[in-house]
Amino acid sequence: MQRGTISVHLVEEALAEARARGIDVDGLLRGAGIEPALLADGAARVPATHYAALWLGLARAMDDEFFGMDRHPMRPGSFTLMCRAAHGAETVGQGLRRALRLMGLILDDLQGTVVREGTRASLVLTEHGAPLRAFTYCTFLLIVHGLTCWLAGRRIPVTAAEFRCAEPAYTEDYRTLFTHDLRFGRSRTRLEFDAAFLDLPVKRSEAEMKSFLRRAPANILVKYRSNDSLTVRVRHELRRLPPADWPDFDQLATGLHMSASTLRRRLDGEGASYQSIKDSLRRDLAIRCLARGRSSIADIAEELGFADPSSFHRAFKKWTGLQPSEYRRRLPAEASAA
Repeated sequence: MQRGTISVHLVEEALAEARARGIDVDGLLRGAGIEPALLADGAARVPATHYAALWLGLARAMDDEFFGMDRHPMRPGSFTLMCRAAHGAETVGQGLRRALRLMGLILDDLQGTVVREGTRASLVLTEHGAPLRAFTYCTFLLIVHGLTCWLAGRRIPVTAAEFRCAEPAYTEDYRTLFTHDLRFGRSRTRLEFDAAFLDLPVKRSEAEMKSFLRRAPANILVKYRSNDSLTVRVRHELRRLPPADWPDFDQLATGLHMSASTLRRRLDGEGASYQSIKDSLRRDLAIRCLARGRSSIADIAEELGFADPSSFHRAFKKWTGLQPSEYRRRLPAEASAA
């Protein structure tokens, strides 16, 4: 449940250039434990670990860690070199600037800089010509922000994010990965954060760097997602309890030391509701339980707090477009046994 899931919209975005080049994307999907048929339903989601496996497989198949989204490929090994260059820095800010310089030498279309203004700092991307895909910006920022968080030894909350492109049809995961204060159609692409993080010392050993690289990109996709919103705080509170013991709305507000009206207003401001948070959390847990393959569907329904298996069947069908048994049947044998 803590590892979460990724929408198939982001799976499709990652595969866009590979499809255009005639690469066998179905083979890549199956190799990552993702059934290609799942992509036909926009509501479907896949475990983040499977998405990370697809990321690595796609980079190998395209000989490009940036998935063909720049005129110059980011050859496999580039991320490792970037980490090593940043690892030797004295401060997080120095490490971030080293990483951006290396990315600037590798890629032709995107350049990143750090702008510091008083107590705020921004990671700013610039490019020539028409705006790029939101996923292109997201991938660049995710790589660099994830590395920066690792250098700091803690999550660096993103307080605001702006994308130069128009808003795509799907943005939920972008907001989860960065911040709910996400805006499109702006004059530039940037992430804003507290400038104090730039001054933190880098205290990472060689062994820690090797461990970080072994676990990438799954640790970037999940560990460093934005946790500064009330939505994520509510998710954290719910994760501490079995679904059957989740509080009602008034009890939740009391536990968070605020009135029910304040909680509802703040969640509304983040584009969320208590019901949607519970649904997404149950969905993520259901997918993980089915992927593990250790429990019966009836047991999973009970674990998730459903009144009966039929209620779970209806909810899962609504979430993914598939019945739980069909979803489990489509998983590769190695994924179900993992």
